[in-house]
Amino acid sequence: MNGNNGLNRRDFLKVGGMSTLALTLSATGVYGLGDATKSLAAANKPARSFGGYGPLVKDPNCLLDLPQGFQYRIISQTGDKMPNGDLVPENLDGMAAYQGPKNTTILVRNHEIGTNAQYPVNGKNPWRKGAGGGTTALVVGENRKVLHEYVTNSGTIRNCAGGPSTWGTWLTCEETRDLGHGFVFEVNPFDPENEMSKTPIRDMGYFSHEACAVDPATGVWYLTEDNSPSFLYRFTPNDRSQKLGSLQKGGILEAMALDELPSSSASNFKTGQTFGIVWKQVKPERAKEDARDLGCIQFSRLEGAWFNAGAFWFDDTSAGEQEKGRIYRYFPATNTLELFYESASSNELEMPDNITITPWGDLWIAEDGPGNDRIVGLTPEGNVYPFAENQLNGSEFAGPAFSPDGKTLFVNVQDPGITFAIWGPFARRNASRQRAMNHAAPPSSLAPVVSQKLAAFADKQGMSVLEAAALERHGMPII
Repeated sequence: MNGNNGLNRRDFLKVGGMSTLALTLSATGVYGLGDATKSLAAANKPARSFGGYGPLVKDPNCLLDLPQGFQYRIISQTGDKMPNGDLVPENLDGMAAYQGPKNTTILVRNHEIGTNAQYPVNGKNPWRKGAGGGTTALVVGENRKVLHEYVTNSGTIRNCAGGPSTWGTWLTCEETRDLGHGFVFEVNPFDPENEMSKTPIRDMGYFSHEACAVDPATGVWYLTEDNSPSFLYRFTPNDRSQKLGSLQKGGILEAMALDELPSSSASNFKTGQTFGIVWKQVKPERAKEDARDLGCIQFSRLEGAWFNAGAFWFDDTSAGEQEKGRIYRYFPATNTLELFYESASSNELEMPDNITITPWGDLWIAEDGPGNDRIVGLTPEGNVYPFAENQLNGSEFAGPAFSPDGKTLFVNVQDPGITFAIWGPFARRNASRQRAMNHAAPPSSLAPVVSQKLAAFADKQGMSVLEAAALERHGMPII
């Protein structure tokens, strides 16, 4: 933005309401937002049916700006000692949360490390000696404090993202093709550093992997590639039982292509456009080369991946007219691809990376761009809102993951290497809103007019505003 004619959207969100909000630091090391005046709280009360929690409040500790009512705790930092005496590795990245015993949450966390690092992953059973990457696990108690921390995979390189399986394991992906690396490994947090954790799943491809997600209805995996140009891949296991050991039996790898369209580039796609898709088989050891030779869709640089309620979501971090990023969704049932959202400016969304679907149905996106990165929410209606902004010298957010009960968000800041637990007045779990996230929104000229009363009714009943509008149109009283 040129000149000083006013605040841009991001600046406004940062400063709005700050003069009347106080920040407190308790003796327990929990940072939180203090009480505000009743009038300000009422003015900033979020319209939950549309997403958002109000303006971000400046953190005097210069770590995380969060909306009013939310708190955070640092639960792990690079360089801290783990119980076995090893130090917490650096470059924290993708992460997932699992239900542990006695109401604990188990986090599995990637470390995007190469061959030389000050704080490498020091495992006892590495795939290759000298490779500093891998994964660690944290056992977090109900009080959001770490009870145990340990290595689960080592001897890998640039473990960037990955994805959780339906059977309680984590697929960690190497974002490289250097030094013979570039594979997917399966990690069991309940059986760390076993032989499986050091065995590459070669049929899932040799390329610069980013993230992956499984369709629980079919057992088919979808994988993104963080390299330009990027291709989107599908892995169909020979054994689709979705049980421990099934992926090691191999499968078929394919790349996404347009059905009966001559162009193989996604650069000219427009928001709201849908495309018929075909899948073309590629050899795992030369997946990228085959995808290019077969005319498969070339994206700019693919990053995050998430599967939910029948739709596969993924983002292209530097795509679009303004090169600020795009969000896509793919429907396996109809074999169609839709460009759901394209950022028009850095104030909306800038370089999307890891993603997750919240318990109430919005898509949450971790930014990885210049300046202070944020966690940005995207609603079924296509609106965006900020939830958090980190003040750590522009370091990227990574690995947003909700606890199984939906009450805590765990997220990493890659450098200087911090894992946060964040909690507060999150919206309750909403399965119907999750379903709404996976249906095309009507054109604005045909969309229903949604009053505050109707929005409040939808939120109270646990349904989307479109479902509530349909009931109202058919005569159901909205009270």
